[in-house]
Amino acid sequence: MKPSPIPSALLSSFTLLVCVYLVMPTLAVAPLSITRTDFVVFPPQGFSLRWYEELFISDAWRSAMKNSFITASLTTLLATPIGTLVALGMARLRGSLLQPVNVIVLLPIIVPSIVIAVAMYGLLARANLIGTIPGLVVAHTVLALPFVVINVAAIMRKVDHRIEQAARSLGATPLKAFRLVVLPQLMPGVAAGALFAFLISFDDIVIALFISGVGAVTLPVQMWSGIRFELSPVVAAASTVLLAISCLLMILLRWVRSR
Repeated sequence: MKPSPIPSALLSSFTLLVCVYLVMPTLAVAPLSITRTDFVVFPPQGFSLRWYEELFISDAWRSAMKNSFITASLTTLLATPIGTLVALGMARLRGSLLQPVNVIVLLPIIVPSIVIAVAMYGLLARANLIGTIPGLVVAHTVLALPFVVINVAAIMRKVDHRIEQAARSLGATPLKAFRLVVLPQLMPGVAAGALFAFLISFDDIVIALFISGVGAVTLPVQMWSGIRFELSPVVAAASTVLLAISCLLMILLRWVRSR
């Protein structure tokens, strides 16, 4: 006897409605960015792209976008190799050490961001890195590292380590066996981890509020300031651009995983 398709259809419909409910407030930002009025109003009155023009012409907004891209790119370049090496090391751990190390690596996900921000502020202040891009990169690397480790570790579980042993038995050095045999198999996880690291850094607001100061304001911090002091449609335009970048990177992540 075949199971009735009605419960499955009801569950799918309910899931779809919940997803639409969660996504709609985010998508509503896009219409707000094309209004002709000088304030945020829904539904938008008229059609104008002047707020996008303001976004890309204003020195403050352009500087914030540049800082975000530089910080996210440097964070990706730093977090990806470190996270990959940590995942490789964890894969070789055995016994009672594995669980404590796993917890330590995942702490930036477990601990609230505000706690990490306060801790990083005290550390970076002593190093005179508050209000600098290097300070942001260090803080965001700590935040993004677990996501790289998780993605690389997930791929490592599928890797047949006998291939590396075969390469070693044929005369390959440990470095050459890793570069020619292991790393190509890990590349989907490495690429996914790199994309996650970029997104985590680019979208972060909590840690950036503590670390950026006035010398390294990122796009989320600039948006926060715009919401606090002037609710201008240019904030909606920046939100739409940020949403588009995040969606494109997630599509790229899905394509990488499918490959």
